[in-house]
Amino acid sequence: MSPEQKQIVRNTWQEVAPQGDMAAQLFYNRLFEIDPSSRPLFQDVDLRKQRTKLLQALSDAVQGLDAPDALVPVLEDLGRRHADYGVTDDHYDSVGAALLWALEQGLGPDWTPEAKEAWAEAYALISGVMRHAGH
Repeated sequence: MSPEQKQIVRNTWQEVAPQGDMAAQLFYNRLFEIDPSSRPLFQDVDLRKQRTKLLQALSDAVQGLDAPDALVPVLEDLGRRHADYGVTDDHYDSVGAALLWALEQGLGPDWTPEAKEAWAEAYALISGVMRHAGH
Protein backbone atom coordinates (compact mmCIF):
# COMPACT_ATOMS: atom_id res chain seq x y z
CA MET A 1 0.00 0.00 0.00
CA SER A 2 1.15 3.48 -0.73
CA PRO A 3 1.53 6.02 2.08
CA GLU A 4 -1.42 7.91 0.56
CA GLN A 5 -3.62 4.81 0.66
CA LYS A 6 -2.70 4.17 4.28
CA GLN A 7 -3.65 7.74 5.13
CA ILE A 8 -6.98 7.40 3.32
CA VAL A 9 -7.73 4.24 5.30
CA ARG A 10 -6.83 5.95 8.58
CA ASN A 11 -8.87 9.07 7.77
CA THR A 12 -11.96 7.18 6.62
CA TRP A 13 -11.76 4.82 9.60
CA GLN A 14 -11.86 7.86 11.90
CA GLU A 15 -15.12 8.81 10.21
CA VAL A 16 -16.66 5.34 10.51
CA ALA A 17 -15.42 4.38 13.98
CA PRO A 18 -17.83 6.67 15.91
CA GLN A 19 -20.74 4.87 14.25
CA GLY A 20 -18.94 1.54 14.46
CA ASP A 21 -21.66 -0.64 15.92
CA MET A 22 -24.09 0.46 13.23
CA ALA A 23 -21.46 -0.21 10.55
CA ALA A 24 -20.76 -3.63 12.07
CA GLN A 25 -24.49 -4.45 12.05
CA LEU A 26 -24.65 -3.44 8.39
CA PHE A 27 -21.59 -5.58 7.71
CA TYR A 28 -23.00 -8.75 9.29
CA ASN A 29 -26.44 -8.27 7.73
CA ARG A 30 -24.81 -7.86 4.32
CA LEU A 31 -22.47 -10.82 4.87
CA PHE A 32 -25.38 -13.14 5.75
CA GLU A 33 -27.33 -11.81 2.76
CA ILE A 34 -24.60 -12.34 0.16
CA ASP A 35 -23.14 -15.51 1.72
CA PRO A 36 -25.70 -17.58 3.62
CA SER A 37 -22.99 -20.23 4.16
CA SER A 38 -21.34 -17.84 6.62
CA ARG A 39 -24.32 -17.69 8.98
CA PRO A 40 -23.70 -21.12 10.62
CA LEU A 41 -20.22 -19.93 11.64
CA PHE A 42 -21.97 -17.51 14.02
CA GLN A 43 -24.76 -19.73 15.34
CA ASP A 44 -23.27 -19.96 18.84
CA VAL A 45 -21.86 -16.42 18.88
CA ASP A 46 -23.19 -13.36 20.67
CA LEU A 47 -23.31 -10.99 17.70
CA ARG A 48 -23.09 -7.89 19.91
CA LYS A 49 -19.77 -9.13 21.28
CA GLN A 50 -18.72 -10.21 17.80
CA ARG A 51 -19.37 -6.72 16.45
CA THR A 52 -17.13 -5.31 19.18
CA LYS A 53 -14.40 -7.81 18.27
CA LEU A 54 -14.70 -6.92 14.60
CA LEU A 55 -14.38 -3.22 15.30
CA GLN A 56 -11.39 -3.78 17.56
CA ALA A 57 -9.68 -5.96 14.97
CA LEU A 58 -10.26 -3.36 12.27
CA SER A 59 -8.97 -0.59 14.53
CA ASP A 60 -5.87 -2.63 15.33
CA ALA A 61 -5.29 -3.36 11.65
CA VAL A 62 -5.70 0.28 10.65
CA GLN A 63 -3.31 1.38 13.39
CA GLY A 64 -0.86 -1.36 12.43
CA LEU A 65 -0.58 -0.46 8.75
CA ASP A 66 2.73 1.28 9.42
CA ALA A 67 4.02 -1.45 11.74
CA PRO A 68 3.77 -4.72 9.79
CA ASP A 69 6.28 -6.48 12.04
CA ALA A 70 3.82 -6.14 14.92
CA LEU A 71 0.65 -6.59 12.87
CA VAL A 72 1.54 -9.71 10.87
CA PRO A 73 1.85 -12.09 13.86
CA VAL A 74 -1.51 -10.88 15.19
CA LEU A 75 -3.13 -11.46 11.79
CA GLU A 76 -1.49 -14.88 11.47
CA ASP A 77 -2.92 -15.91 14.83
CA LEU A 78 -6.32 -14.58 13.81
CA GLY A 79 -6.11 -16.51 10.53
CA ARG A 80 -5.31 -19.77 12.32
CA ARG A 81 -8.22 -19.28 14.71
CA HIS A 82 -10.58 -18.49 11.84
CA ALA A 83 -9.49 -21.68 10.06
CA ASP A 84 -10.35 -23.61 13.24
CA TYR A 85 -13.82 -22.01 13.15
CA GLY A 86 -14.31 -23.31 9.60
CA VAL A 87 -13.65 -20.12 7.64
CA THR A 88 -12.81 -20.84 3.99
CA ASP A 89 -11.24 -18.78 1.22
CA ASP A 90 -14.72 -18.12 -0.17
CA HIS A 91 -15.73 -16.63 3.19
CA TYR A 92 -12.82 -14.19 3.00
CA ASP A 93 -14.12 -13.03 -0.38
CA SER A 94 -17.62 -12.53 1.03
CA VAL A 95 -16.27 -10.71 4.07
CA GLY A 96 -14.30 -8.36 1.83
CA ALA A 97 -17.36 -7.56 -0.26
CA ALA A 98 -19.50 -7.01 2.85
CA LEU A 99 -16.83 -4.85 4.48
CA LEU A 100 -16.43 -2.57 1.47
CA TRP A 101 -20.22 -2.28 1.16
CA ALA A 102 -20.61 -1.40 4.88
CA LEU A 103 -17.85 1.20 4.63
CA GLU A 104 -19.55 2.70 1.60
CA GLN A 105 -22.81 2.97 3.55
CA GLY A 106 -21.07 4.57 6.51
CA LEU A 107 -18.99 7.03 4.52
CA GLY A 108 -21.60 8.14 2.00
CA PRO A 109 -20.10 10.84 -0.24
CA ASP A 110 -16.67 10.32 1.36
CA TRP A 111 -16.58 6.84 -0.22
CA THR A 112 -14.54 7.94 -3.19
CA PRO A 113 -12.91 5.70 -5.80
CA GLU A 114 -9.62 6.35 -3.98
CA ALA A 115 -11.14 5.27 -0.65
CA LYS A 116 -12.55 2.11 -2.23
CA GLU A 117 -9.19 1.27 -3.76
CA ALA A 118 -7.31 1.95 -0.52
CA TRP A 119 -9.67 -0.20 1.55
CA ALA A 120 -9.65 -2.97 -1.04
CA GLU A 121 -5.86 -2.97 -0.89
CA ALA A 122 -5.85 -2.95 2.91
CA TYR A 123 -8.30 -5.84 3.04
CA ALA A 124 -6.31 -7.79 0.47
CA LEU A 125 -3.19 -7.46 2.62
CA ILE A 126 -4.97 -8.35 5.85
CA SER A 127 -6.91 -11.28 4.43
CA GLY A 128 -3.86 -12.50 2.52
CA VAL A 129 -1.88 -12.90 5.74
CA MET A 130 -4.85 -14.52 7.48
CA ARG A 131 -5.58 -16.93 4.60
CA HIS A 132 -1.95 -17.99 4.36
CA ALA A 133 -1.71 -18.67 8.09
CA GLY A 134 -4.94 -20.64 8.04
CA HIS A 135 -3.71 -23.16 5.48
